[in-house]
Order: sequence, then structure tokens, then C-alpha cells
Amino acid sequence: MSQPARHDEPPVLRESHDAVAILTLNRPRAYNALDLALGDALLEALIACDEDPAIRAVLVIGSGAAFCAGGDIRQMKQAVDATGHAGVFLKTLTIRLHAIVSTIARMAKPVVTAVNGSAAGAGFSLALTGDAVLASEAASFVVAYPAIGLAPDGSISFTLPRLVGAKRAFDLICSGRAVGAAEALALGLVSRTLPADGFRDAAIAYTRTLAAGPTLAFAEAKKLLALSPTNGLETQMEFERRAIAACGRTSDFLEGIEAFLGKRAATFRGA
Repeated sequence: MSQPARHDEPPVLRESHDAVAILTLNRPRAYNALDLALGDALLEALIACDEDPAIRAVLVIGSGAAFCAGGDIRQMKQAVDATGHAGVFLKTLTIRLHAIVSTIARMAKPVVTAVNGSAAGAGFSLALTGDAVLASEAASFVVAYPAIGLAPDGSISFTLPRLVGAKRAFDLICSGRAVGAAEALALGLVSRTLPADGFRDAAIAYTRTLAAGPTLAFAEAKKLLALSPTNGLETQMEFERRAIAACGRTSDFLEGIEAFLGKRAATFRGA
């Protein structure tokens, strides 16, 4: 079980195992609410993972009982007390969140978000950014912004309607109702659900399977999926043609062919 973070502990913990970077949101007493320090630390950690050739897959998970409770409302209130409104603070915080989302979306390596508890507001947005979204059976998702009179951010107005449709997205945004893990799976918000007991270990094991795979092919697949919503059929197939040809020039492709013909497990290197 995760221990509460001390005041001198970093807001994001970084560790790596078997080419997997594990980034743990580390404000458990605040349910990992996104403040400026956490935003800076998570962005820095993601960029470091993006630039590190030894890292082949990334896992983002929360410490304690929650994944991420959204933006830090106490910091918002401090901004109101200091200036009479939170407009400047929210623009500043949102820059961090949007840079985090963009970094995950454009990173060639697969990024897994593991929702171990509540994902609310910006935490919901962050969760949906994962290439794969794993949900503990104890997880819940809520847009949350309208409860404090805010419009959504963090790309949720982009991702949510593409996953569930505009009508359901509007309902989820405006009703403020929480969605449990089973419903999230049925709606297509998450890739799979896992038992709450041993969830962290299971999420690490899942991410390890991605890190051991043909990560260059995964990168091409990630780009293709990002392009798909805005392309016509022939345009998308042309991008597929170029992507599969690029993969056909890699050492991973040769290894995969030799392993298949030799009836053995492939050992991919991401090259």
C-alpha cells in the first residue's frame, strides 16, 4: 500500500524496471490533485521518458486511494483571494496540463494510464490520454468541472465525444455523475479492468508486455490511430502503406519473421 507523501517528497516518483518507466503521482493526502508543482514534475518526467532510449513504455499511476482528483481547488481559492479571480492561475495550470496531454499523445512510446481510484476533472482528462487505459475495479470517473462552475479542459472535449459520442459526452460533462469501472469499460473509456488487489503489479506487468514488443510498430500504430478521425479511407490507407513499409525495414521485422519461421518467441529491440 502506498504511504502518504512527506512534504519533502517529490510530487512525482520515477522508477524504471525492464525498460518500463513508472511515474507515480505522489500527493496522496490531496488525492493527487494537480497543482503547479505536480504539473511541472509530471511534464518533466514525461519528457525525460520520451528522450531516454532505454525506456520503451511508460506507466502513469496514482499513489494512495485516488488516481488524480483534478485541479487543486485550494490553489484556485488562493488565486481568487489574491487577485479576485482565478483566470490567470487557471490559464497557467492548464498550460501544464495541455503540455502533458500533448507529450503523451505525440510520444512514440506507448503510455499506459492505470486508474487505481477516482479520476476526476483533469484526472479524468489525464486518464483518457493513455494509449491504453487500465482501470481498477475500484476506479471511478467523473468530469467534475461543472460542480465548481468550470468548463472542461485537458482535451476531454476532444477525446470524450470521440469515445462515447457527442450526446453521451454532453451528459457526462453536465450531469456530474460518476462512472464506475464496469460502465467505463462498456462505454469504451478504458481498455480493460483489473482486480483492485494487486492492481499496481498487474498494471506494471501489462506495460512490460508492451515494452517487450515491437515498439517501432507500436509507434506507427499510435500515429495511424491519431490520424484516422480526420482522414478519408484512401488517405488513411496511404498512411498505412507508408507505415507498414517503414516497419518492413526494421530489425524488429526481421526478428519477427525469423522467430515465426523458427517457432520461437521473438526478442524485439525497438530497432
